[in-house]
Amino acid sequence: MTQNELLTEYRKDLLGVFGDPSLVLTEGRGCRVTDADGGTYLDLLGGIAVNALGYAHPRWVQAVADQAGRLAHVSNFFTTPPQLSLAHKLLEILAAPEGSKVFFTNSGTEANEAALKLVRSHGNAATPHKSRVLALDHGFHGRTAGALAVTWKEAYRAPFQPLPGGVEFIEPTLEALDRAMGDDVAGLIVEPVQGEAGVRPLPEGFLAQARRLTADGDAILVVDEVQSGMGRTGRWLASGDELGGENAPDVITLAKSLGGGFPIGAMITMTPQATGVLGPGNHGTTFGGNPLATAAGSATIEAIEEEGLLENARSMGELLVRGLSQMEGIDEVRGEGLLIAADLSRADAVDGGAAPAVVAEARKRGFILNATGPATLRLAPPLIITASEVEEFLQALPGIIDAVVDA
Repeated sequence: MTQNELLTEYRKDLLGVFGDPSLVLTEGRGCRVTDADGGTYLDLLGGIAVNALGYAHPRWVQAVADQAGRLAHVSNFFTTPPQLSLAHKLLEILAAPEGSKVFFTNSGTEANEAALKLVRSHGNAATPHKSRVLALDHGFHGRTAGALAVTWKEAYRAPFQPLPGGVEFIEPTLEALDRAMGDDVAGLIVEPVQGEAGVRPLPEGFLAQARRLTADGDAILVVDEVQSGMGRTGRWLASGDELGGENAPDVITLAKSLGGGFPIGAMITMTPQATGVLGPGNHGTTFGGNPLATAAGSATIEAIEEEGLLENARSMGELLVRGLSQMEGIDEVRGEGLLIAADLSRADAVDGGAAPAVVAEARKRGFILNATGPATLRLAPPLIITASEVEEFLQALPGIIDAVVDA
């Protein structure tokens, strides 16, 4: 079937919550994917920061195939060697304090749901009761009800009100944080880099101050590293400069790059205060931590370590930032490693914003990226991307922008 025929099938059979897909993708190798009509694309989005190893990475494929031939699912009445191995690897690479624990989920929003239940349980057990949960303006934590309640964008939340209550949004500033904290705060959830808001890092010192204030107020600090973690910024955690060791957050949530393309998430408790909240029967999931997902996670971590992909993310990110910063038609470039945003200088040159139009034109020319708003392009390519692939994109982008804004 042709791509158009397959898209017709999609519209007929699938719920249209994502709108019409732009392509039907059939296979991938490295950083490139192929559509149903044979077109090829350099993927600079990586499944929205998921495909850390690109496509069909030999180590990842072998690990999933081998595990599928042994054991795919056993339920949470049992454990398996891949689950134990990945938990140990995570605690090791994150330099988690002694006593830290891992809870595996299927996605980032599920990891955040688990974290929010932990926050609520902690607040309900406190004397006096702690009822407030703080989240940040422009933050995004998922689409399920609890995670959506702490997601800032009103358009996402409005159709589903009433959502779980007691949530307050504050500006991501030190001053707003100081004003909002109090003895009745059960927890605070933050992204160190607000990816869906256009790759916007929190102000310097914000995370350290959040740790001090939540510790002093007996509140749970949840750091959502779903998009920014697992090597995406050239470090295992984007929050590592301000948090860690004795200043570890109470909870870290992970997903996306953790599985290298296989659905998996994790909530990690990093302090005794957080680890002691949830006990048997308090939370669960049927598929979380299954052998296939955890085997994929371990293979992803091993490849990142052995192939020097943290360093590659840093060096390729620097190459991208330098090239974009020198490019006419771009006002501002933000990001670290391979999580980067570029703001277009003539965003109003196209109805609906230039960034979505640039994304569409780039796709016609064989590049996949996305827009987080009318002016902002987001790049989150596989951590294996090469200098020649970066240069290929940088050489093509000025012509793409000109074709859109000068049309």
